[in-house]
Amino acid sequence: MTDAGSRQRLRVLRTVQDYAIITAGALIAAAGVDLFLTPNKVVSAGVTGIAMLTHFVWKWPVGLVTLGLNIPLFLLAIRWGGGFKLLVKTLYATVVMSLGIDLLQPLLPAVQGDPLIYTLFGGLVDGLGIGLVLRAGGTTGGTDILAQLFYRYRRVSFGTVFLVSNTVILLGAIPVVGLVPVLYALIVNYISSRVLDTVQEGLGYARAVTIVSEKPEEVRQAILEQIGRGLTVLQGWGGFSKEPRPVLYVVVSRSQISALKRLIADRDPDAFVVVSEAHEVLGEGFRPVSG
Repeated sequence: MTDAGSRQRLRVLRTVQDYAIITAGALIAAAGVDLFLTPNKVVSAGVTGIAMLTHFVWKWPVGLVTLGLNIPLFLLAIRWGGGFKLLVKTLYATVVMSLGIDLLQPLLPAVQGDPLIYTLFGGLVDGLGIGLVLRAGGTTGGTDILAQLFYRYRRVSFGTVFLVSNTVILLGAIPVVGLVPVLYALIVNYISSRVLDTVQEGLGYARAVTIVSEKPEEVRQAILEQIGRGLTVLQGWGGFSKEPRPVLYVVVSRSQISALKRLIADRDPDAFVVVSEAHEVLGEGFRPVSG
């Protein structure tokens, strides 16, 4: 089999593996909503949280409303966020999770009673499910799409969009479910974010990536165009060969690390890549530098 054929076969296998992981992650996240969150009126973050509020007030199905609320966001992303091709995995993950919430609900027993149990396990399951989806290169839509659009056109950081949107949703939930369930929701969201970080290969705020490649220009151009991050090209040389060799250095958010590794592997499977935790990143695309 030729090198091109081998690479094509690897891409197909990787795609199948990605969609299997996305399916598992989306269904795990859906099960968490049915088992721990909805029965206890603990509001999730993002669009799913809004859908849960409509369920508490009007008994609307959480999954169907989640899917409905994501449709206009997908249309915005297709128009201004890079086209349909970049959203295929996110669309798939959102549909699977939305349908899973409604279809699994009659089959799963509600876990109620001890708040410690349903907040702890609610956060664990939610973080595990969404973390798997992100690891396979997808997202569950909603505020992830908004964050990408705000960053692309207004340079508003991902963290700022998530913080503002989730704060608005949780404040709006207080008149519907009361203050105590909202406080539980904060615990769930915190645990979920910690678990999600772990699934995404570490606890760092961001990832600093050093790349040594035989095709540095292809990798550099792909990072700029597809990841949307700036990078630095350092002048190095081989310790054994003593030949000049460019070294690429880029810092990405945790949700972009899986896409970056795939991008590098597609262009240079023999590249040498070092991924390090970056616990605080200041500057463009991250938090502003302050005194």
